[in-house]
Amino acid sequence: MHIVGTAGHVDHGKSALVTALTGHNPDRLLEEQQRGMTLDLGFAPLRFPDGVVAGIVDVPGHERFLHNMLAGAAGMELLLLVIAASEGPKPQTFEHLRILNLLNVNRAIIVLTKVDLVDRSSRDVAAQLARDAVAGTVATDAPVFEVSSTTGEGIPELSAAIHDALAALPPRRPQSPPYLPIDRVFALAGHGTIVTGTLMQGKISAGDTLALQPSGLRVRIKSLQVFGQTVPSATGGSRVAVNLPGIAVNQIARGETLVSAREFIPARELVVDFTPLESALPLLRRRMPVRVHIGSAEVLGQLRFVGSAPREQSPAPAQLLLWKPIVFYPGSRVIIRRMSPKNLLGGATIRSATPEQAGTRVMPAQSDGGQSTASTVISTDEPSFEDAPAETSAVFELLAASGLTPIASARVAAGANVTQSVADAALKWLIEQGRVAVVRKPDEHLSRNVFDAAWSTVERALRESHERFPWRLGLSPAEIAKLLNISEAIAVRLLHAWHDDGRVAVKAGFWHDPAFTASLTRSQEAFFESALAVDSRSPNLPHSYEEIAKRATQTSSDTAEALGSLLAAGAFVRIGDDLYRRSQIERMQSSIADLMCANGSATMAQLRDVLGTSRKYALPLMEHFDSIGFTMRDGDVRRLRKAK
Repeated sequence: MHIVGTAGHVDHGKSALVTALTGHNPDRLLEEQQRGMTLDLGFAPLRFPDGVVAGIVDVPGHERFLHNMLAGAAGMELLLLVIAASEGPKPQTFEHLRILNLLNVNRAIIVLTKVDLVDRSSRDVAAQLARDAVAGTVATDAPVFEVSSTTGEGIPELSAAIHDALAALPPRRPQSPPYLPIDRVFALAGHGTIVTGTLMQGKISAGDTLALQPSGLRVRIKSLQVFGQTVPSATGGSRVAVNLPGIAVNQIARGETLVSAREFIPARELVVDFTPLESALPLLRRRMPVRVHIGSAEVLGQLRFVGSAPREQSPAPAQLLLWKPIVFYPGSRVIIRRMSPKNLLGGATIRSATPEQAGTRVMPAQSDGGQSTASTVISTDEPSFEDAPAETSAVFELLAASGLTPIASARVAAGANVTQSVADAALKWLIEQGRVAVVRKPDEHLSRNVFDAAWSTVERALRESHERFPWRLGLSPAEIAKLLNISEAIAVRLLHAWHDDGRVAVKAGFWHDPAFTASLTRSQEAFFESALAVDSRSPNLPHSYEEIAKRATQTSSDTAEALGSLLAAGAFVRIGDDLYRRSQIERMQSSIADLMCANGSATMAQLRDVLGTSRKYALPLMEHFDSIGFTMRDGDVRRLRKAK
C-alpha cells in the first residue's frame, strides 16, 4: 500500500476532493464538519477497479494547524497539490510545498479544484499560475488536472493518474524493522486502546511484541485493521489501526512511535545535514532554540551549527539537541521551525545519533520475558557554567558536538578558538565536574554523557551476549564499532578507557564483563570430549582440525562457533592441520623441558622419542614451540630459550 497526501491552502477543496475520489469524508471531527474546515488529519481508502488500495491523508490547510499538517506529511509518497481555480496559489500553498520539498516527497500531481465556478479563461490562468508556483520544487514537472468535486468533472481521469503514479513507486523497505509513528490514540469499548498511524517501513503482525518509544513500554499487538478490515499483518505504507491490550489511553500520545524493540534506541543528540530555506538564512544563529518535527512528533530542542550559521542555501553539518528523545532510522528527514514565532527554517536528514536516555528517566534493559533486568540513569541536564573558567561553555559544546570521537587537548583549543591554557583550564574544570571523560590519558576527551551512554549500550550488548552465547569469549572491537556506529580504532580507544575504569576485561582480543567466564553447554562439552578424546596409548597424538571442524559444523552452528572460541581462548591449539588439547601441549612442554634441562639440548630424534610420536608430528610441534619462544634451534639441536 502507498500513501497519497493532499496539500494546499485552507478552503481550496482538499477534503471535498478526497470525498469525491474515495466516497469517504475524511473530516471525522464534528467541529470539522460543522465549520467546513479540516482541523486535524483525516484518512480515507482509495480503492481502484483492479483491487489496488491506497491511503489518502487529508491535512489541514490553515496555518494555525500546521503542526497537524506536518504530522501527516511525513508518510506521503505522492502529493496532490490542491489549488482552487477560483483563487490560484495562496500563502499556505507555498508553505506546504516548501515542507514537502524538504521532506523529499518527489512525486506530485497538481489538482485545480472548483473549476465549475470559473470560465475557461480563468482555468487557463489558474493553471499557469500553478505551474509558476511550483517551479524549482518537487512538483516542477507535475501534470495538472482540472476537477470539480461537486459535478465530478475530471475525477475519473485524476483517479487513473494517481493509480499509474503509485504503480511506479518502489515498496517501502519490507525487510526493515517496523517503524510506526502514532498520530491517533483512542479507546474502543470492548477492545481497549487503539493507536493509528502510517507504517513507514517493515511489517507488523497480530501477536508481535513491540516497543513504544521513547517511553520504552513493551506492548503486544492483539489485532490489526487496515481501513476497517481486520488483517493478520500489515506492511510498509499501510494505514493501520493497532489494538494494544493492557495499556491505558493516557499512557500513549501522538508523537510516540511503535517500533521493533531491539533495533531502535531513543536518542536526543542527533547529527544532521541541515538544509535551510532561503528566506530563513537571516534568522539562523550558531545556536538557536527550535521545534523539530519527525514522524508524528513535535519536539523542542536546540539547533547547533559546527562553526558559524550557514549563509547560503546548501546542506550544512549541524547537531540537534532535543529536550525529549526520539527514535529514527538512518536517512529520516525532519522539519525544523523557530521556537517563536514558528517560522519554517528548513529541513534536515538525520545521519547518526548518540543512543542515550533523556533527563533522569530510567530506561530498563529488557530480558526476553520483557521484565527489567537492569537500569541506567543518565543525566542530560545542561551544565551551569556560572563558576567555570572563561570559554568553558565553548569547550563543552565542542566536545558534545564531537559525539564519540575523542578530541585531544590541542584540537580542543583550536576547535573552540581559544588559547591552549584557556582550553586546559576549561577541561580541568569539566573533568572535575564530571562533565568530561578522559579517554586516553592524558590528552583525549569526550562528553561524559556520551561516554557513559555508549557504555550503557555496550554493557547491555555484553550482558545479552553472555546470556545467549555463554561459549563466546565476548565481543570483538569490530562488533563494538558496529554497535556504536563508529570506527574500530575509536572503539578500541573507548574499550581501553572502560578497561581502565574496571568496567570491562579482555581475553584473546574479545571484550567481556570482568565477572564473566566463557563456558560450554552440556551438549558442546559432550561433543568435544568425544571428538577430541585422548588415546591413552598415544596421549600426544593430535586430531585432524579439518575433520573436527566439519563434525562441529554438522552438529550445529553453535558448536562450530564454540570451536573457534576454544581456539581463541587457547583451550585447543591448532598447528597446521593438527589439533591438540591445551593439556597435551603443556604435557609435551614439560617433557621437553625435563630432557633439555638434563642434557642441555636435544636432537630431533630425541625430541621425537620423548614426545612419543613420529617425525611427521614432532617437526611441526617443535617449530611451534620455537615460534612461541619456548625453544630455539641451534644448528642440528634445539635448546630452551632463556628468559630475558
